[in-house]
Amino acid sequence: MGEMKSLAKDTAIYGLSSIIGKFLNYLLVPLYTYVLARTDDYGIVTNLYAWTALLLVLLTYGMETGFFRFANREDYDPKTVYKTAFITLLCTSALFSTLVIIFHQPLANVLGYPDHSEFVEMMFATVAVDAFACIPFAYLRYQKRPIAFASLKLLFVLLNIGFNIFFLVILGKNDVYYIFLSNILATFIQTACLLPMTLPKGGRYDFSVLRDMLRYSLPLLVLGVAGIMNQTLDRILFPYLYTGADAQAQLGIYGACFKVAMVMMMFTQAFRYAYEPFVFAKHKDRHSVEAYADAMKYYIIFSYLILLGVIFYLDIFRYIVSSAYWDGLKIVPVVLWTYVFQGIYFNLSFWYKLTDKTKWGAYFSLIGLAVTLVLQIVGVPRIGYWASCGSSLVCYFVIMLLSYFIGQKKAPIPYDLKSIGTYTLLTFGLLAVYYFIRYYFDLNSWLLMAIGTLFIGVYILKMTRRDFPLSGLPVVGKYFKK
Repeated sequence: MGEMKSLAKDTAIYGLSSIIGKFLNYLLVPLYTYVLARTDDYGIVTNLYAWTALLLVLLTYGMETGFFRFANREDYDPKTVYKTAFITLLCTSALFSTLVIIFHQPLANVLGYPDHSEFVEMMFATVAVDAFACIPFAYLRYQKRPIAFASLKLLFVLLNIGFNIFFLVILGKNDVYYIFLSNILATFIQTACLLPMTLPKGGRYDFSVLRDMLRYSLPLLVLGVAGIMNQTLDRILFPYLYTGADAQAQLGIYGACFKVAMVMMMFTQAFRYAYEPFVFAKHKDRHSVEAYADAMKYYIIFSYLILLGVIFYLDIFRYIVSSAYWDGLKIVPVVLWTYVFQGIYFNLSFWYKLTDKTKWGAYFSLIGLAVTLVLQIVGVPRIGYWASCGSSLVCYFVIMLLSYFIGQKKAPIPYDLKSIGTYTLLTFGLLAVYYFIRYYFDLNSWLLMAIGTLFIGVYILKMTRRDFPLSGLPVVGKYFKK
């Protein structure tokens, strides 16, 4: 239980910064959707940010996870591991930036923005800096400095928001260019603040360590590329697959409504920040499998709670985007379930990371990528962005099941399937009753949200009685009877 309290503490700190940061970034979504002249403009933002997410995985090539793995091994010097990863990422990011500067116009032509090569140049330069910074940020996590990590992440968010408000609102520059300019300015300032506290001290650059890290990490590159393509391929391919003349406008609607479901991604990301270093450190403990099983159960319990909250209060969440985008809000429940499956898959993935069988992760991601590609190629021309979000849902559901069944044969973990099944049935039951009431009775939004609140109360009551007694809460727990 002590391990779970430590995990909960770190998750709270990382989660607080992530939730605050993502919530503040939420404010950019209404800003963009209300300020930008057309939904097409937000389609450009959606498309290029999807490309940068893919490039970030390529430019880090699994070294972040490799760093955690080798820094926690007793036969490797952590300082040497860090210096090797730091310098290697610095060199590859600098090389990429140079190539972007030289070939920015051909790149813009290929991506479909021949008249706006500056968009491509700014965004790709930004992602190069982000790729390099991932190792210093990983080092803060390794040193268990969540406050420094969270502060720098929030600094970027606040700077990005500040620059956006300055350019788009104060100066009235309702142009996509200033969104990308704000991003690159905030990124450079954040990195300038990060480096003084994370410059390598001690150790040496070791090619043999680099070789071992690459041998471990390169399969993760295949995994990462396929994985991020499963997340972003819908926004990358949509303009090429959608047959209507309003492809960018539809992509803008899809991208904006996708953001509404981001609260689930916030929780998954915050959990990951604390969980990954925790898992590799705890692998030295022969009782760690029980901790992993508990972490999975608690993740699922709280992810279902968040999913119910967003769905039941969607009539409020919709105001995150302007009314021009509301037609796409029906995809939000699908996206939420996709995030749930994605988070479960991430928790399941540690069996092959901890046993150094990372090739299995690559296999799963490639299978998921194949599912995503087929469904999008077949579906997008026919049903538009419904195929885009549906392909992600099916993808993560399939690889989640594959990872579980194969993992239980290769490195079994005693997951509490009874509790997980109970919460899953309860969640589906509450949703089924809610949708029946919503579509068969003519009730206003406030009454529907009141019913949703009642259902959430039922879920929380079950949660606190079965697996999360209020008496176990810090500070306030003493006021509840055991």
